[in-house]
Amino acid sequence: MLILYLKEIRSFLSSQIGYITIGVFITLIGLFLWVIPSESGGANILDNGFANIDPLFFIAPWVYLILIPAITMRSFSEEKKNGTIELLLTRPLTDLQIVMAKYFAGLTLVLISLLPTLIYFYSVNALKTAAVTVDTGGMWGSYFGLFFLGAGFVSIGVFASAIAENQVVAFIIALLLCLFCYIGFDFIAESGLFGKYNSFAKGLGINEHYVSMSRGVIDTRDVIYFVSEIAIFNLLTKLVLESRKW
Repeated sequence: MLILYLKEIRSFLSSQIGYITIGVFITLIGLFLWVIPSESGGANILDNGFANIDPLFFIAPWVYLILIPAITMRSFSEEKKNGTIELLLTRPLTDLQIVMAKYFAGLTLVLISLLPTLIYFYSVNALKTAAVTVDTGGMWGSYFGLFFLGAGFVSIGVFASAIAENQVVAFIIALLLCLFCYIGFDFIAESGLFGKYNSFAKGLGINEHYVSMSRGVIDTRDVIYFVSEIAIFNLLTKLVLESRKW
């Protein structure tokens, strides 16, 4: 499993997808936070005049909606295109080990993309006046939430790649599934379609738990939600791989 994981990481980096993904993520976030002017309530930190990086955690999920499907779309689709999927399935690895190797490779790139954003926190901390304190608890809670959100998107993207024969199709499926899981349940809840169960429907969405973690309190219910979501999509991917052997 480790060998396959390292192979996937090398494949990401050798094809420049990893570098491009991280570069685009950092550049877009930096432009919104520091360069693109905004009125009060916008994303630009200098225009707002507040010592926090909250706009980062609002913008990042929307950027990840595009970038993570782009990272994961080749996980299994490329194997099918190159005709190496059967060879992969005959390796001395279980289907779950193959899925997890692909998953952790994508998750590693997400984690690497997050680390450089810590410089934004350092910048805000350096620019603030002495009398101002930065809410580090809320910041770390938001980082944990963003990491779990990205982890959930990766599991969805790997699943989409497993069911699609084409990388572009895998990208579109992953994008739509991530978008629905992120805010789709919020729209369902707001529509009042389920009556007294609307709050339950909202709780099925990623955004509800992401916002909860962004308050700086790591609730075990939120962690269980994300772990369950990741487990469900990885198990679905495993079932897809098993179906190719029938």
